[in-house]
Amino acid sequence: MSLPRTTAAVARSSSTLLRFAAPSFTPRRCPQCARTFASSIAYRQSAKRQMQTATAYQPYSLHPQPPPPRNAGVPDTSIAGGAAEANKAKTPQLPPQEHVAATPSEQPNVSIPEGEAQKSQQAPGSSKPLRPRRYNFGPRKATIKLSPSAVSHLRELLELPEPKLIRIGTRAKGCSGLAYHLEYVDKPSPLDEQVEQDGVKVLIDNKALLNIIGSEMDWLEDKLNERFIFKNPNITEQCGCGESFSVS
Repeated sequence: MSLPRTTAAVARSSSTLLRFAAPSFTPRRCPQCARTFASSIAYRQSAKRQMQTATAYQPYSLHPQPPPPRNAGVPDTSIAGGAAEANKAKTPQLPPQEHVAATPSEQPNVSIPEGEAQKSQQAPGSSKPLRPRRYNFGPRKATIKLSPSAVSHLRELLELPEPKLIRIGTRAKGCSGLAYHLEYVDKPSPLDEQVEQDGVKVLIDNKALLNIIGSEMDWLEDKLNERFIFKNPNITEQCGCGESFSVS
């Protein structure tokens, strides 16, 4: 009898120990950890950009009438409307009794039509005589002068059955750089400078104009030859033989 009782007592004590010991080995959830995890999930969800599926714009119709155009009452001086339309828009509609009692000074001024407004009118002080020019430019300096002997020889050339004109120019030649070049032509070039004196005409090449301006042309006859010579004030250096020259 004592052995079964001892066995039953040991079994009861072991079951009691197992019942109290079992909960101690079971993992318990921490409430703080659960709350932190839940709040972090909510924060991540709130940080996401919400997808917009519809805009805030809602179309609607304009119930009131749109305002009139800005040029509805423009004066007739503008190109937007005629004189009749502008006068109708500008003249006020008065009652019959007020219209009769209105004096001419109280009536609105009639605007000027566009055609009359654009006409130039003389200024009140325009009758004053204009001031004379300050600068009086002197006569233009002659491009080249002709001596009497040169004029007579040129006239003989023009009286030939086939009249010829002489064109004066310069070319790069000689030891000093430039030399005169004369040639006979039938008609002047559009760019040639024409000098007329005592009924004779001489042509000057436009490229040589600055080199010989102010010169005097003369005709020289001697025992060896006959030729035209030039007295050029622009010459700064001249060859010993007189064939070439240079200008500043």
